[in-house]
Amino acid sequence: MHCSLVVLALLSVVAAVPHHYTHHARHAALARAHVRAPVPLALAEPEPLPVVPKVIAKRKARRDSQKCKPRPTPVASSSSTSHSVAPSPPPAAVGGVANPGADPITTHTTTTTQAPPPPPPTTSASPAQAAPPPSSGNLPSYMTGQQTGQGTFYETGLGSCGITNTDSDHIVAVSMLLYDTYPGYTNVNPNNNPVCGRKIRASYKGNSVDVTVTDRCTGCKITDLDFSPSAFDILADPSIGRISGMTWDWIS
Repeated sequence: MHCSLVVLALLSVVAAVPHHYTHHARHAALARAHVRAPVPLALAEPEPLPVVPKVIAKRKARRDSQKCKPRPTPVASSSSTSHSVAPSPPPAAVGGVANPGADPITTHTTTTTQAPPPPPPTTSASPAQAAPPPSSGNLPSYMTGQQTGQGTFYETGLGSCGITNTDSDHIVAVSMLLYDTYPGYTNVNPNNNPVCGRKIRASYKGNSVDVTVTDRCTGCKITDLDFSPSAFDILADPSIGRISGMTWDWIS
C-alpha cells in the first residue's frame, strides 16, 4: 500500500512538468548524443581495373626465304655459247691429308658475234653510147640504103645533142627534117634523140670520111649533111663551099 502511494506521487510530479520543457530537454539530449558520437564516413574503395592478357603474335615463318629464285637468262640473237670446265685447284691439305670432296669449278663464256654489214654496191658509170639502130620494117626511106644529097660545113660548138665540139672533130649535123622525125624521138628533149651518136660514112669523088651525128641543120634538105670544117676538107676543097652528088650510108 505504501509502494502504490509512492508510484502515484511520482506520476503526479511527472504529469505536473510542462510538455514543452520535456520536449526541449529531449532535443538537447539528442543533439549532445549526435556531437559525442560522430559517425565515421566510409570511403569507397577504387574498383580494380580488368587485367587484359597480353597476346604475343607468333612470327610467321618465311617460306622459301633462303631459296634462290632462278633469274631468266636473256637470249642474244646470233650468239654462240661455249661451255668449258676448268680443273679445280689442288685441295688444301688439312692435317697433312688432302680434301677429297672438292668439286671442279665450272665456267660459262658467252660470245656475241654480229654479222658485218653488206658492202655497198659498186656502180661504175659507163660512157654514153649511141642508141642501136631501129630494126628494119616500116622505116623511113632515109633510114635504109644509100642516100644522096648536098654537103656543106659550119663553125662547130654546142650542138642539139648537148655535145660541144670543135672544128677539128669529125662530126656532122643532119637535116632537122631527119632529126625531128627519127624513130624513137619524142620531141621533148633533143639531147635524148636516138640519132645522136650514130655514125655516117660520106663519100664524094673518091674521097670518104666517117663522121658522128651531134647536131641539127635547119637549112638542110632531108638527106643533106652539114660537116665540121676538118671533115669537109677530106671530101673537097673548102673554097667550093657546097658539094652536090655526095653519097652517104649509116654505119652504126
